[in-house]
Amino acid sequence: MKLSALWVGAVALAAAGAMAAETPKTGGVLKFAVSAEPPNYDCHAQTSFAFIHPVRPHYNTLLKFDTAKYPAIKGDLAESWNVSKDGLTYTFKLRKGVKFHDGSTLSSEDVKATYERLRNPTRAVRSVRKASYADISAIETPDPLTVVFKLTKPNASMLTNFASPWDCVYNAAKLNQDPRYPERNITGTGPFTFAGHVAGSHWTGRKFEGYFEKGKPYLNGYVAIFISGAPMVNALAAGEVLVEFRGHSPADRDRIVKALGDKAVVQETPWVCSLVVTFNTRKKPFDDARVRRALSMAIDRWAGAQALSKVALVRHVGGILRPGYDLAASEKELVQYPGWSKDINASRAEARKLLQEAGVPNLSFTFTNRNIAMPYVPVGVFLIDQWRQIGVNVKHEQLETRLYLAAQQRDNPTFDSALDFNCDFMDEPNLQLQKYLSHDRAEINYAQQTDRVLDDLFDKQSGELDKKKRYAIIREFEKRALEQAYTVPTIWWHRIIVYHKPMKGWNITPSHYVGQDLADVWLDQ
Repeated sequence: MKLSALWVGAVALAAAGAMAAETPKTGGVLKFAVSAEPPNYDCHAQTSFAFIHPVRPHYNTLLKFDTAKYPAIKGDLAESWNVSKDGLTYTFKLRKGVKFHDGSTLSSEDVKATYERLRNPTRAVRSVRKASYADISAIETPDPLTVVFKLTKPNASMLTNFASPWDCVYNAAKLNQDPRYPERNITGTGPFTFAGHVAGSHWTGRKFEGYFEKGKPYLNGYVAIFISGAPMVNALAAGEVLVEFRGHSPADRDRIVKALGDKAVVQETPWVCSLVVTFNTRKKPFDDARVRRALSMAIDRWAGAQALSKVALVRHVGGILRPGYDLAASEKELVQYPGWSKDINASRAEARKLLQEAGVPNLSFTFTNRNIAMPYVPVGVFLIDQWRQIGVNVKHEQLETRLYLAAQQRDNPTFDSALDFNCDFMDEPNLQLQKYLSHDRAEINYAQQTDRVLDDLFDKQSGELDKKKRYAIIREFEKRALEQAYTVPTIWWHRIIVYHKPMKGWNITPSHYVGQDLADVWLDQ
C-alpha cells in the first residue's frame, strides 16, 4: 500500500515535470462527466463529489493543496501565514486586489464571515464541518488584509483544515443580507463564473477575466455533464467528454483504454474514501449494540475485497482510517476487531448468537442505498448477500442522490440502515473520526447516537501532538466505535482515473475532492 502510494507520488511528480516543460495553451472548453447532481449550491452544507466537481471552480479557499506535491499545502486567498509557537494563534495575510465575480473586493471581513458561518451557523444554515472548527474561540480582523484565528487549545490538523476544498469563501455582504444566500446563488472569487445550471443535464462555467492569478484560468470555460453508468463510459470512450474526475472500475478502465489506445492517460492511487454501513439507532432493534455488531460480523470483508476489486472501485480492507496511512490500524490490530476476523464461520456463528440474544433471530429491514453504479450498487448487493448468510432478510432500496441524502437527514431520519460514505480531502483522524461523534456534535453522524466516551477520546487525540500517544488514543477510539458498531466501514476504495491526453495540468490525489478548481487545467488541441 505504501509502495503504491509512493509510486503514484512519483508518477505525479514526473507528470508535473513534464508539464513544466510544456507551455500551457489558452482557450477551449473542457467537457467532463459528473455521475450525480448537487442538491443545492452551498459548499458548507455538502459532502459529495457531485457538488465539488461542478461548483468548486467558482470559489477559492484560504489555503489549498499543491496537487503535484500532495499533501503539501500552499496559499490560495492567503498570500502568507504564521502559526504561533504555542499553536494557539493562526495569522493569515490575504492577497491584495482579489475580486468577487460581482466586482466587489475581497477583505478579511469576508474570510471572518465565512468561518463564523462554518463554526457557528445560524439555525437556518447547515455546516457539516462545524466540529472541525470547534477549537476556534475568536476571529479577528485587524486590517482588511489580515485575519487572525485564536484557538482554545492546540489542534493537530488545524492548518490543513484551512485547505479544505469545502471551505468556499463567501461574500460577507451577501451573507449579511441572507445567511442562506449560497444555497441558490453563486458569488465567488474563483477562476470561473457561474453561467448556468440546467437540472438533469449540465452545469456551465465561464472564464473569470478578473481572476487574481495573472494568465489563469487557461480554459475559456467548462461544462459538467450529468451522466452516469454505461452512458458515461460510452461518452468518455467516444470523446464526448474528456474525463470523469471521480473514478472508474477496473472493467470500465480497460474498456475506455481499449477504445482510446494511446490517446488515453491512466492514473491510480489508494483513495481516502470508504463505504460505511450506518444503523439508525433511534429505531428498534438498531438501538441494541448486539444487533449492530452481529450485522457487522456477518460481513466477510477480506473475501469481499478480493471479489469486488475485480468489478468495482473498492479494493482495500481497513478500519476507520485508510489502510496504509501511518495512523491507521495494522492488520494484526485490525483482525482483533469484531467484523474483521479472517475466520468468517466463527464470526457468523457469533452473529447468529447475538441476534438470538437480542430477540430478533429472523430480522428483516430495509437497506437504503444510492443508485450510483460505482461502487454503491455492487457493494450494496454484496452486503445483502452477507446478511442473508445469517438468516437476515433485507430489502434493497436504491434512491437517487437527493432522496438518498434526504432519507438520512439528522432532524428526521427515515431509514433503517443505509450505505453511507466516509470520504474526505486527506488522511486525518480529525476528519475521518467525526462521523462517530455524538449527534449533537457532528452533522455527518447519521446513526444519531450519543457516546460521550467517543467524544472524550476524539478530543484527546485531536490535541495530542505526540504521534505515538495519538496513535494509542486513536486505537482506543476505533476499538470502541467498532464494538458499538453505530457506523461500520466496509471496504476502502481505489481511485482510477482515465482521461484524454489533450487534457493537461491535472494531477491525481488520494481524494476526489482536491484539485478541482480547474485553474491550472488546459487543452492541448
